[in-house]
Amino acid sequence: MNTKIVTKPGLIKNFFSLKESAIIILILLLTLITQISNPVFLSGDNIVNILRSCSFVLITALGMTFVMIAGGIDLSVGSVVGLGGVVTGFALQAGLGSFVSVALGLIAGMIIGFVNGYFIVKFNIAPMIMTLGTLYIARGIIYVLTEGVPVYPLPSEFQAIEQGTFLYLPNICWIAFVLAGIAYFMLTKTTTGRAIYAVGGNVEAARLSGIKVEKIKYLIYTISALFSALTGIFMASRLASAQAGAGTGFEMTVIAAVVIGGTSTFGGIGTIFGTVIGVLFTNMLSNAMTILKISLYWQTLVIGLILVFAVAVDGYKRSKSKAS
Repeated sequence: MNTKIVTKPGLIKNFFSLKESAIIILILLLTLITQISNPVFLSGDNIVNILRSCSFVLITALGMTFVMIAGGIDLSVGSVVGLGGVVTGFALQAGLGSFVSVALGLIAGMIIGFVNGYFIVKFNIAPMIMTLGTLYIARGIIYVLTEGVPVYPLPSEFQAIEQGTFLYLPNICWIAFVLAGIAYFMLTKTTTGRAIYAVGGNVEAARLSGIKVEKIKYLIYTISALFSALTGIFMASRLASAQAGAGTGFEMTVIAAVVIGGTSTFGGIGTIFGTVIGVLFTNMLSNAMTILKISLYWQTLVIGLILVFAVAVDGYKRSKSKAS
């Protein structure tokens, strides 16, 4: 009796089958080149700095991944970052305590997210236009409340939320890791996650299959705003003050990381792992160029070029799949 021996694909073949393999290779090359040029790059302190900066971006990027997989976009996240921190800061100064103050900051963000979802669903406003409007609304609320003045001092127990460490890493790194795990589980192991992919892939087909598209849209924009407000609260804890300008331009950083990580701008495609890799790459690139004393202007230019390339590749893949 002849038996056929089946061998499992090798590790290399498995690696290159990953959608994120190209960006992982770029990370390895970037690490090698920068470390050779300046050994400080892989020092313990710098690794912690990279992971800390990654964590701030990642928390917001997780919410953005939900939105973009569902075929939307959220330009308001930067302003919601600022709003979450400011509301929490004022609540702390009013003596409400860290728990209640943080809760109020999160609720303020979630209200903006719900408003985004409501108007997008009920009035059929394009997500880009709606969230651009709430970007200005939330930022306007911040400046009305603060008049541009930082909210400080903040209690030491609140500062310890971000500034504390566990196993040599800042608390925010561990929280970002846990949130990424929760987001991964939700997208891959729940019916809600499958519904989010379905809505992004073909909204009408999703509706006909019984998915409540409107509820999904409410959910994703509320999650995005919740995570953004949480980022702002961590920023306020880190700086020991709530800055009126916190989060300005942050939406572009987040969107770039998510798209570079493989999430499609057309919806229906994306992973939490890809977002983590995208966030890691963009932050490592900025850190590496800073260590190599490359101008900030060049850093912005390089990330912009990589973003355009990632979008172009995504568009090419989709047009090719349609043609076939």
